[in-house]
Amino acid sequence: MATVVKHDPTQALDPFKSVKKLPLEEYFTSGHRTCQGCESALLMKLMAKAAGPRTIVLGSTGCMYVANTTYYSTSWVVPWMHTQLGSSGSAALGTAAALKVLMRKGKMKNEPINVIAFCGDGGGADMGISGISATLTHPDYNCLILMYDNESYANTDIQLSGSTPWGANTTFSTPGKVKRIMHHRWKKNMAGMMAAGHPECKYVSTISMSYGLHAMNSMRKALAIGGPTFVHSLDPCPKGWDYDPYLSHEIGELAVNTGVWPLYEIENGVLRLTGRTQQIAAGKIRRQPVRDYLTKQGRFAHFTADDTDYFQSKIDEMWTKWLYPGVIPFRKEIEADSAPAE
Repeated sequence: MATVVKHDPTQALDPFKSVKKLPLEEYFTSGHRTCQGCESALLMKLMAKAAGPRTIVLGSTGCMYVANTTYYSTSWVVPWMHTQLGSSGSAALGTAAALKVLMRKGKMKNEPINVIAFCGDGGGADMGISGISATLTHPDYNCLILMYDNESYANTDIQLSGSTPWGANTTFSTPGKVKRIMHHRWKKNMAGMMAAGHPECKYVSTISMSYGLHAMNSMRKALAIGGPTFVHSLDPCPKGWDYDPYLSHEIGELAVNTGVWPLYEIENGVLRLTGRTQQIAAGKIRRQPVRDYLTKQGRFAHFTADDTDYFQSKIDEMWTKWLYPGVIPFRKEIEADSAPAE
């Protein structure tokens, strides 16, 4: 008979019913040096509030490490540790394993402690992908890997990353007279990869801080379900995306409402669209034109009408031809389009 590996108990983190039910305590406070309008800073604030005080946070090198620590000071109220750029997965796994050993040996109280390792898209979807993948294959360790995605290496002057959208202007893909579109790759489907490739991972989701309550409840579910989990947050970046900081919330909403950033969760192998994305899929609200999202960002200012139409066609394809919008980028074979067998 096969042995079933059981993870240790987790904290009981019920979903918040409304913003009025949120705790007043803050575990990520003032004093950080993030840019005005930084959605990743809001993610850190609400992530810590959702997790609560019995939490250890591990921060990979990136915007949220550099901006949240200065000499002898930090905005973190909970225990926090810096780890290297591509090591969020190994840091999460190592910390969860260390806690397990210390509790088993009686060197510390045996209690559920949240372990959260965060990383940017550069440190997660690029350099850290192998470590994250390895961690998600260990079902007996409780930890959450949270990827804040500002679609560039924003900490080191907005270089291109594997999460940068097609055609975007970065310091590594500046449009010019000879070649207007320097970046021809489509954005990595990171959450979809993590879910499809790790069948024993109990929870994977996408979130947006423009829908904060939804995001907090998603993170609470990820922490409470047990085993390693993965949450992918799209975080608009005023500096890297070139827009006025007061538009951050609106641009996050537009990413979801235009269908560019679908919200979904995969819980114990069950896939469901969530929030506004579920409403769009059900026909309760209409998807907005992608143009509404692109034109508010200076990184797309060089786009022609044809470029915008192409971007729209790719989003339409994702919604109408994928097995599941934004999640599974495969299409069922249509008999009429299939070549006859020879």
